[in-house]
Amino acid sequence: MAYIQRAAEDTIARVSKMFPVLLVTGPRQVGKTTLLQKLAEELFPYIKMNVDHAKRKGDFWLTGSQVFRLMKNVSESLAGRVGIVNLLGLSDAEIYQTPSEPFTTDTNRLLRRLSVTKPRGLNEIYQRIFKGSMPELYADEAVDWETYYRSYTDTYLQRDIRDLAQVADEMQFYNFMTIVAAHTSKPVVYEQLASAAGISAPTAKKWLSILVSSHLVALIQPYYNNALKRVVKMPLLHFLDTGLAAYLLKWGNPQALEKGAMSGAIFESYVFSEIYKSYLNAGKEPPIFYYRDKDQKEIDLLIYQNGVLSPVEIKKAASPGKAAVKNFQVLDPVRTAEAFGGLETLKVEIGTGSVVCMAADLLPIDEKNWCVPVWLI
Repeated sequence: MAYIQRAAEDTIARVSKMFPVLLVTGPRQVGKTTLLQKLAEELFPYIKMNVDHAKRKGDFWLTGSQVFRLMKNVSESLAGRVGIVNLLGLSDAEIYQTPSEPFTTDTNRLLRRLSVTKPRGLNEIYQRIFKGSMPELYADEAVDWETYYRSYTDTYLQRDIRDLAQVADEMQFYNFMTIVAAHTSKPVVYEQLASAAGISAPTAKKWLSILVSSHLVALIQPYYNNALKRVVKMPLLHFLDTGLAAYLLKWGNPQALEKGAMSGAIFESYVFSEIYKSYLNAGKEPPIFYYRDKDQKEIDLLIYQNGVLSPVEIKKAASPGKAAVKNFQVLDPVRTAEAFGGLETLKVEIGTGSVVCMAADLLPIDEKNWCVPVWLI
């Protein structure tokens, strides 16, 4: 199969120079080798002895998808000696071989990307969403989509879940995965997940944590501080591989998915996962939050770094207009020191806002916010 160049290659090389041991972890079949993972339980004590004796950097490279046992052994035997890189499925930058960089709403950065990215229309975007992010589906066109994801879920349930997480009923856990996929881009309410799956709320919480530890799901924390007092503090759920989500929810083709009830939610999770991967591939912790308050006002994503809070709304529409940014004003209180008891050091600057959508070009909405084509992120 053809090798697809990965955006995390430079990050892996950099981390390898910093630590004696490099561990690349992530979901199954995203491009890691499984050989060393199978030997990991016996290898860790010997690696520890060699590391302590030789004091060299980059001597050992490990991979593994069975996160539970692997990370337990790392914490017990290799604490302080291992650099960890999280690798997810392919990003758009990797699939279309364009430069990969952490997403920001900076207009100058987006303008520069216009010269290195190719516009894609609605049909092509949903073909990409439906296909998902697994490298084998792109490296070998002969691989059948449905057969691949059926095998993937069977392997995940039989190896990771049954053997490592002590889930007694694999079919009940499969049903839970499907329910979680149906809740993508929604706040987490454990009682709702539990009721739909026929399990208890504590079990739902435990099982969702397994999906998070497996890198199949990400939970995004709400942004809040003393200036924003009505914020709902539930995390937001995103299924990271939209192809797997489409398979679990029985969408049979990209056209049905695009026209169906999940179209907007899965588009939002696709955009989130691309932004999320852009940071992971650069070796950075994604500085991503979301906003929702008790008045039902929401902002899909907030990127907070260097004292600047940049709001991002995600809309499937081609021309979302000013209505898409109306909720950005709920962030205004964080700009004043008075909201923090007069402490100037706590106030936050509001950055340029983005509405990631199906627009054909990068266009201003007003003096502070821009429509950003989804293929540009």
